[in-house]
Amino acid sequence: MDAFTEFLVKIDDFVWGVPLMVLILGTGIFLTVRIGVLQFRKLGLSARYMLGKEPGVEGKGEISSFAAFCIAMSATIGTGNIVGVATAVVVGGPGALFWMVFAACIGMATKYAECLLAVKYRDIKDDGRAFGGPFLYIERYGRKMEVAC
Repeated sequence: MDAFTEFLVKIDDFVWGVPLMVLILGTGIFLTVRIGVLQFRKLGLSARYMLGKEPGVEGKGEISSFAAFCIAMSATIGTGNIVGVATAVVVGGPGALFWMVFAACIGMATKYAECLLAVKYRDIKDDGRAFGGPFLYIERYGRKMEVAC
């Protein structure tokens, strides 16, 4: 049993080490380049839409832009992230803070791509309510997206 546990620890250390960081950051950098650094170019516009009324929108939808932002933030940020940041700063110092900010800026492109797919491939029920998200678009439209890429 100890040999099996050591084997699992080695696999865990490999998967959750440098390869995963390279994959996550590489995906974020790829998406940042692919969408043309949208997360920085349109930051002011997104803040204006989030805090105010969107021009030309007559109140269609179930929730406001600000409510959607709050829901997305609550799903993204949790207690583990807050504790993780504090721990990283204590253990790693200011360098850890730089890399967390860098990863967050790159991660915005990944979050944008995820939200874009969720909106593009959502379904509208008969009563007019919209539903969707990663599980829906991966399950229903995964093969179509493979062909498009």
